Amino acid sequence: MGLFSRSTATATAPATTAAVDPALAALTGTYTIDPAHSSIGFTARHAMVTNVRGAFTDYEGTLVLDGSDPSASAASLDIRIASIDTGSGDRDGHLRSGDFFDAERFPLMTFRSTSAEALGGEDYRITGDLTIKDVTRPVAIDLEFNGAAKDPFGNERVGFEGKAEILRSEWGLTWNAALETGGVLVSDKIKLKFEISAIRTA
Repeated sequence: MGLFSRSTATATAPATTAAVDPALAALTGTYTIDPAHSSIGFTARHAMVTNVRGAFTDYEGTLVLDGSDPSASAASLDIRIASIDTGSGDRDGHLRSGDFFDAERFPLMTFRSTSAEALGGEDYRITGDLTIKDVTRPVAIDLEFNGAAKDPFGNERVGFEGKAEILRSEWGLTWNAALETGGVLVSDKIKLKFEISAIRTA
């Protein structure tokens, strides 16, 4: 049974109130994302032939989990654009420039959830507003619940893996270069990947 799973009555069964699993209800609370044990990455197609991967290394966020009602759960995330890291200093500098993120004028990328739902099993979806530069658009993130545990230091942790796809042009990130053989240097589609470990707030 997943973190937010709940029973539903069949079409012919009488309506009843589903019992909440105490183990799941006990996870209800506010959690702070632990950057030291989390990652926020992305993948873009380069020159039509390979993938370039990168990550943001400076961010903070909060999860509000409801173990009995997934729709009451929420998430917020602030990512510092200057922390972008693709393994190439020149490329990272270009990404921070006005051609892409314009990090000096718009230092933060933010996500604020607007809805959440259980998809069955350990799978969930959280939808919210993603703001890049001065553009805010909705994005849906599919999540898999990896479990909960108490670490050796007494911290209560929950873990999630997440993924989403966006078109960067929808946020005004339109810089590109044409290839002599056809196509463009950088794909419009960007794949996002999240590995999240969050600690329950005392």
